[in-house]
Amino acid sequence: MPINVLSAGIATTIQDLGRPGYYHLGIPMGGAMDRLALRTANLLVGNEEDAAGLESVFVGPELEFTEDATVAVCGAELPPKIDGEERPTWSAIAVRAGQVLSFDFLKSGARAYIAISGGINTPPMLGSRSTYAIGALGGIDGRAVQPGDTLPLGRPKAPVREGLSVPEALRRGPGNPAELRMLPGLYWHRITEAAQEGFFKDTWKVANEADRMGYRFQGGHKLEFVEREQPFGAGADPSNITDACYPYGSIQVPSGTEPIILHRDAVSGGGYFMIGTVISADMDLIGQLQPHTPTRFVKVDMNAALAARRDRAQTLEAIRTALA
Repeated sequence: MPINVLSAGIATTIQDLGRPGYYHLGIPMGGAMDRLALRTANLLVGNEEDAAGLESVFVGPELEFTEDATVAVCGAELPPKIDGEERPTWSAIAVRAGQVLSFDFLKSGARAYIAISGGINTPPMLGSRSTYAIGALGGIDGRAVQPGDTLPLGRPKAPVREGLSVPEALRRGPGNPAELRMLPGLYWHRITEAAQEGFFKDTWKVANEADRMGYRFQGGHKLEFVEREQPFGAGADPSNITDACYPYGSIQVPSGTEPIILHRDAVSGGGYFMIGTVISADMDLIGQLQPHTPTRFVKVDMNAALAARRDRAQTLEAIRTALA
């Protein structure tokens, strides 16, 4: 039996862990912006870690259940309520047929992940149920969830222990100010040494333009470029390059003023230089940053990036062990 969507909140979409393998065709991997939060929510309700759930931004949906189920809400601190009674986040919550799941006001973070036992069972497209609205792929008709929609569920994979909860020490958040570790990129040499040092000294703030395609940051000093003759095919602005591929997490700085971190639904290439790339271990944190959050970029090398990736994998393994 399906779940009835009474209200959709803000930008609530169906997301799993994405559709890798098509970026060279211009189709991004997509999927949950905070992958650890979605994985954890799925573990709490007995799903496979890559099962499809809901990603809600700032305001949660209102969902009517037509059969008994278990839900979990991880990521942003967006307290769930069952028939108006508040329940904890990062915990397995029983919902009975006829009850309504709604949400209180956002306390911290930006994106909450709602997993439901059995997972959302919409038709996969290119191997994923994730909503990629720009390409009209996945989700429900390639769009965000709307009032009046029904969400089909699969069958639970494992029994669920009601009240199961993730230990506080394993609940990762971005901090304030947030710190995002970054590897300088192929175009690092395009800015002066003073600009390189200043980029890491400055405290930036998340701009209002912060979505699944990318996060813009404001408030730092404008970058100074090393003078050169622009190559054929590049624009006149010193931040322009001949078109190149964009990796996930790459930081482009149009005109040297406002860095933009490209995220899950970003384009695969273009003509702006990239100052560097946020390491994979910190990509989840970006999706939890609210507008105006102070943020620092921290320079690391490849060894530090690989060590951070191992630490993140160990955190996920610790969560699996705690919820087993």
